[in-house]
Amino acid sequence: MGPAMRMLIEHLWWTNRRLLDAAARLPEGAWEVDHHATTRDLRATLVHELDVEWSWRLALEGRPESEWADAEELRPDDFPTVGALRDRWTRESEALREWVESLTDADLVEPTHPGLSSRSLPRWIFVEHIVSHGAQQAADAATLLSAAGASPGDIGFLEYVGELHGR
Repeated sequence: MGPAMRMLIEHLWWTNRRLLDAAARLPEGAWEVDHHATTRDLRATLVHELDVEWSWRLALEGRPESEWADAEELRPDDFPTVGALRDRWTRESEALREWVESLTDADLVEPTHPGLSSRSLPRWIFVEHIVSHGAQQAADAATLLSAAGASPGDIGFLEYVGELHGR
């Protein structure tokens, strides 16, 4: 699997860590306040993103639908603290990164039809969906964090690359 796909997944986790770090600076309970600026409150936004990364990974791995179907959807109430969410997300991020690392170029271009999609497309498109969905949710979370006085700072790809290379 090419370095570009690896970097996109690494940037996703780098961004998620920055969001969690900023959320941890909020006063207790502040991450549950609905500011009506986005679709969900901060906690629900972050839990939704974790759920998407988790369920799409399981579906793309070919795991049984019973492991990732809506009945198993992660709920905000499952994560009463930022620390609880960080613990679960760290484990999921490691699993996602290991799975993506295991993919060959042939795996990425192979058409697949995960149960979460009505279409059969090359696997790389679904991996890119995970990344682009994460960017959308990160923008929402960053907006909420900034409004609450806990901006995560710049979370763009070039900021990640600059930090990665010490620039």
